[in-house]
Amino acid sequence: MAFIVLELESLELAKNLKEKVPYLFIEDYETARSILTTLIGGILSLTVFSFTMVMVVLSQASANFSPRLLPSLISNRKHQLILGVYIGTLLYCIIILIVLGAHGIDTHSVGFSTMLAAISAVFCIGLFVYFIHSISVSIQIQNIIDNIFRSSSRHLDKEYEDFNSLKVGLQKLRMDNFETIYSHKSGYFRGFDASLLSDSLVEHGHHLEILPYVGQHLWEGMPIIKVQNSLEDGDLEDLLLCINISSNRNDQSRGIDGFIKLMEIAVKAMSPGINDPGTAIDAINKLAPLLIKIMRFPNKTSNSLKGGKIILVRNNITAKELLQIIVQPIRLYANKDSSVVLALLGALKYIAQDSQISTESREEVTKELEALKMDVEGNIDNKYDREKILTLFN
Repeated sequence: MAFIVLELESLELAKNLKEKVPYLFIEDYETARSILTTLIGGILSLTVFSFTMVMVVLSQASANFSPRLLPSLISNRKHQLILGVYIGTLLYCIIILIVLGAHGIDTHSVGFSTMLAAISAVFCIGLFVYFIHSISVSIQIQNIIDNIFRSSSRHLDKEYEDFNSLKVGLQKLRMDNFETIYSHKSGYFRGFDASLLSDSLVEHGHHLEILPYVGQHLWEGMPIIKVQNSLEDGDLEDLLLCINISSNRNDQSRGIDGFIKLMEIAVKAMSPGINDPGTAIDAINKLAPLLIKIMRFPNKTSNSLKGGKIILVRNNITAKELLQIIVQPIRLYANKDSSVVLALLGALKYIAQDSQISTESREEVTKELEALKMDVEGNIDNKYDREKILTLFN
């Protein structure tokens, strides 16, 4: 941009513009140099201060909430754009100052460029004010919880919509006598990308069953896919390319990633160093509707791909494992706090009353309620509080 503006300075149109609006152009060499030098120092200070604030926010989020929140905070596009504008304006001013030194007292060649640098600096100050407001809002735990909830809810709604529109009756598929393919590395299963299926696999037509659920940890050599027809070595390599296995447990907002983040926020809030039951209750209240949505999925879902040539069966996380991963840590860490126990009790009863979850899922929720009741009997020391909570189980 700096070089484009410098080229425009030499055009006849720019010269005519200088005559009509001379107040937009700086004629004095020392004034132009002083303005550019001041702008470089000021914008550099804004940039350093903004980066420092980002690091403080990330440190606070990691210490008080959960380290797994850092990727979502770092990837904030608005903050990245603001920091990019700072650096771009700084480079622009440096280039104009270098050109000014090359031309010496002939300030007519950079007069408009200097004024544009001053306008950009004013814009950077406005962005800095917005940056301060935005980053102070983004670190508030209630906003973090709401963002995780909305992201997870949208993903589950989309998955459920796709399931209803593309499902194929599992009773039509015979899943026995399938060839098993094993994982080629350890990590967390992030999904199966059907768009990478080779033409050879599509032409032969296959029934595929994806064994792990999204977010499940796999060890090298564990079963990962069942295929109805035998595969050649080339087709096997093409099929393995469709499998996404990551070393990072929570690098996306898919599967149960959002659930785990909310669970970790609740557990961290109940740690002795923080002791914030209000945050734990907020996380539990957001987890309840998400747990209902994911429990409405059957244990297996299927859809038809590539014009019906590929039938893909996916395994979803079971209610038993879901409650073990999400609810049990909260129950174990918060079993001495009556307010959090009441919130967890209300959430589990709310889930159990949903008419769209399966009988198997409802039985697992009932077992979790029984476990919570045992924790109340053994950990709530105050007799009055204990009896009051126990009456709510009936």
